Amino acid sequence: MRLGFNLRMQQTQRLVMTPELRQAIAVLQQPIAELSEVIAGELLDNPCLEAEPREAAEGAVRPGETGQLLDYLRQGEDGGAAAPEREEERTFEAVTPGLPTLAEHLDGQLGLMRLDAGQRRIARFLVGCLDEHGYLRTPVAEIAAQLRVSAQQVEAALEIIQSLDPPGVGARSLAECLLIQWAARGGTNPLVPRLITDHLDDLAAGRIPRIAERLGVSCAEVQAAADAVRTLDPKPGRHFGRADEARYIVPDVVVERVGGEYVVLVNEAPLPRLRVSQHYRRLLDEADGATRRYLEERVQSALWLIRSIEQRRMTLLRVTEAIVRFQRPFFDRGPRYLRPLTLREVAEEVGVHESTVSRATSRKWAQTPQGTFELKYFFSSGVETGRGDAVAAEAVKRLIADLIRQEDPAEPLSDQALTDALSARGLRISRRTVAKYREEMGVPNSARRRRYV
Repeated sequence: MRLGFNLRMQQTQRLVMTPELRQAIAVLQQPIAELSEVIAGELLDNPCLEAEPREAAEGAVRPGETGQLLDYLRQGEDGGAAAPEREEERTFEAVTPGLPTLAEHLDGQLGLMRLDAGQRRIARFLVGCLDEHGYLRTPVAEIAAQLRVSAQQVEAALEIIQSLDPPGVGARSLAECLLIQWAARGGTNPLVPRLITDHLDDLAAGRIPRIAERLGVSCAEVQAAADAVRTLDPKPGRHFGRADEARYIVPDVVVERVGGEYVVLVNEAPLPRLRVSQHYRRLLDEADGATRRYLEERVQSALWLIRSIEQRRMTLLRVTEAIVRFQRPFFDRGPRYLRPLTLREVAEEVGVHESTVSRATSRKWAQTPQGTFELKYFFSSGVETGRGDAVAAEAVKRLIADLIRQEDPAEPLSDQALTDALSARGLRISRRTVAKYREEMGVPNSARRRRYV
């Protein structure tokens, strides 16, 4: 066998992830709120990129007009200059103030109470130890050691916290939380504290006859006490705001009905219109060497960002329009008429790869005549009907919810009974799938839904 070295030329095709392609992918994945932050960062980082004043009409980089770098920079030399400085425009947007946090709510109440400095210090420390549901998870002994006070002083301060609104806050267990609320309400049913203290697990599992037998009372009496327990809040702190929570959803697209058709609008209101700075255009013409190379790189980066934003807009528009065509019954008549849809179907309709559709719909929201939905909501597996049609899983869940809503509380429908009822409506679905859908909706099983009255 002969070994040796030689040179030869060979053509191959492969996908190269250019910086421009990486940026386009990153921009496509961003929901509108995060894209606004990305653009704000680019405006700070790139001196050649600037936001166009709303009244400027010429000289800006507009969709489809970026062209070649030098051709673009040399067109409209005198056009598109920034408008004269004027008083900042005031906007009157409907902004919903965020809810106060639990800590803010409790601190406000403590501020109205007559406490000595030591009590106030311990009480405020305890407020800081509460979790988002209002529970104290840190042991009293550990808090006492940290503050260098006695456990009795911490217990006394904790009683103060537990006397505040909302009732149940500062509890160390679910049972303590419910008992505090029942006492604050002035409840008189003697079975309620016994259920809370000794039978919470059986109550959660719906084992009413078992509790009745152990307490020596009727099922109807236990049912009445159980109903009273269910009016208590197991997470009293959940109704308050959190510092890191999203206050509202900004839709990326809006679907509006105009006459008998639907029009898709991509929400660009939060985004500034971008352009290359006129000042740096002139500098680029005059610069040379390292300065020119730097400016060319920054200007090209600005153009790439503008192109990527326009590409995102067009992709999101085409994908949403395809979704509307596929899901027309949903937009006409509501979620019950949602049909099964895959990424591949939309990708083939639009003429892009499935991954592009996935990126375009991930974490994006659509405002529609039927409500505001995440775009991923429109992609759902389905079940087959007796006629060979397909029904989306979300539509099946709504049918199950309707059946449960209409059931006899004394004889609730089992999963098999729900399966039979769906089958009578022409839906071929297994009992296991019905159970899975029921659990996904947070609906308890028939034993826990049964009422003894």
